[in-house]
Amino acid sequence: MSRAQLIMSQIRDIEDFPQPGVTFKDITPMLADPSGLRACIQELAQGGRDQSGQATVTKVMGLEARGFILGGAVAAELGVGFVPGRKAGKLPHETHSIPYALEYGEETLEMHVDAIRPGERILIVDDVLATGGTAKAAAELIRQAGGVVHAISVVLELAFLAGRSVVPDIPLHVIHRVE
Repeated sequence: MSRAQLIMSQIRDIEDFPQPGVTFKDITPMLADPSGLRACIQELAQGGRDQSGQATVTKVMGLEARGFILGGAVAAELGVGFVPGRKAGKLPHETHSIPYALEYGEETLEMHVDAIRPGERILIVDDVLATGGTAKAAAELIRQAGGVVHAISVVLELAFLAGRSVVPDIPLHVIHRVE
C-alpha cells in the first residue's frame, strides 16, 4: 500500500458538518494512527524538498487549526522553524492580518510581524485546499512580511471548489485530489 493509500484509508467523511450540505473530511483517525500520521508528514514535507530530498524552505506556516498539527510536524521533519497562521485575536504580539472568505463564512488570518524575515522561503501546510481563501490569505501574509511562498502542501484538494485557481502562481503538493 502506498503512503497516499494508507492516509486516505484513514480519513472519513462526515456529512452535513459543520452545516448542512458540507461534507467534512475528518483526519483525526489518521492522526491517531502512528503509521498514518508518519506517512502524512513525510508526504506533506515533499512540498518543501528538492529532488535530492534536501529542504528548500526556511520555515513552515501551518494554518489554524489542523494545519498546526500537521505543519509543526512537517517543520520538524524538514528541520526548519514553524509559523502559526491564526484566526484574529489569538496572537499576543503585533500582527499582520488579512480578511478572507471560507467555504462557509468569513475569517481573518494573522501572524506575528516578526515571524518571517524578508527573503525566507515558506511552505504553507494545511489539511484541505477547498475554495483557496485561506491559502491565498496565508500567501498574502507571507508576502507582506517580505517572505517568498515556496509551495502549498495539503492532504486533500477539493477540486470541485476550484481553490487551485485562487493560488495559480504557487506550486501545490497534494496527497489526494477529490474531484
